[in-house]
Amino acid sequence: MKAKFLFVAGLALGSLCVSCSDADDSGSNDDVYYNPSKGSYEYATSDMKGGDAYGGEPDAAPGIDGSSSSRDGGEVVNSNDRMSNRLTAGEWNDLDNWKFWRNLLNQNNFYDKPEYWQFSPKNLVAVKVVDADSNAIANVPVELFKGEASEFAAKTDNSGLAYCWVGLFGGMADNLDANNYSLKINGVAIDTTLKLTTKQDTALNLNVILRKEIKHPAAKADVAFIVDATGSMGDEIDFLKSDLDYIIDHANTGKVALRTAALFYRDEDDEYLTRHNDFADDVAVTQKFVSEQSADGGGDYPEAVHSALEKSLQNLSWDESARARIAFLVLDAPAHHYEQVIASLQKSIALYVKNGIKIIPVAASGVDKDTEFMLRFFDLATGGTYVFLTDHSGIGNSHIEASVGDYEVEHLADLMVRLIKKYTE
Repeated sequence: MKAKFLFVAGLALGSLCVSCSDADDSGSNDDVYYNPSKGSYEYATSDMKGGDAYGGEPDAAPGIDGSSSSRDGGEVVNSNDRMSNRLTAGEWNDLDNWKFWRNLLNQNNFYDKPEYWQFSPKNLVAVKVVDADSNAIANVPVELFKGEASEFAAKTDNSGLAYCWVGLFGGMADNLDANNYSLKINGVAIDTTLKLTTKQDTALNLNVILRKEIKHPAAKADVAFIVDATGSMGDEIDFLKSDLDYIIDHANTGKVALRTAALFYRDEDDEYLTRHNDFADDVAVTQKFVSEQSADGGGDYPEAVHSALEKSLQNLSWDESARARIAFLVLDAPAHHYEQVIASLQKSIALYVKNGIKIIPVAASGVDKDTEFMLRFFDLATGGTYVFLTDHSGIGNSHIEASVGDYEVEHLADLMVRLIKKYTE
């Protein structure tokens, strides 16, 4: 796995090479100087070193974006109040890399993850619903049947895509017969032989369905932020406090009316289990609620992820008529590994898919491999994508290397902006 920088803002650090290993903080920063007239760090030629125009080499080592942090892991020193150019992250979409995903599950290190979480995203029917002009139709109910029994229910996204899984929670043999399966689109049975996607396939086999009578939904979307608020999540909560308005402002191009909501969760016996602010047209309402939150509690490693998903369905007024619904799930710890918790996770994920809500996990420092695969099962099932923080910012604790292929390192805020646009416009 290799990572490369995507220069979305700031200086073009063309000479900086990033490999699959985490960035090495021990390297020299001799060519980086603080420019007091600009209030930022810059790369300088050799004849500029020590010049009066530059303040000399600072005590703190600059990050990729010009913010500074101490070399010994001490408190981060900000050059401004925003964190958008500080936290770094990568993205990996397993649905777009199907062969990689199937091979990954067959590796000795990871073959047991589906059984551990009782999620088995291995076989599916991928559907795309289009109109008479081949334009994608969003928010269309799609139901997969095996014989007369309903196997899975989903809704199309803004690309007209729906993913109907076979044996997602119970597991399924790989020798599936497509003749045993059928579809209903918007409640109407489709008379066609379906193409399945299994481990033998290198990419998804798409079933394109033409439906002339279905109307396109309104150009509006819901974006929720579901956040672990236990003691280790301070950096991530500070990021949302600093950058939520920036993210929504830059994601809102005027093409889609966006509403935002937020739900914070901790664990049993903490000050609270969940607290939320429902969807609002004005991001300032959500921003105010987020600004009042802090990281505390926890204690053991797992947290109440299942409660957060349950309450996000029960207490947030998702717009059923919208073009898109997205939930960013920001956490650094897994759900408790109890039978009743796993049953709750399965039920919530099935409802997420049925209601067309994509989960986009944001894996923070502290995430282990069990947690990574739990999150990837969530985003696969719901048609989302996996986001993971990286060490390139030098902020916070170290992050494990995600078990993915080549990816680009982006500033987290810009990555979230990009994904909101991708899944809503």
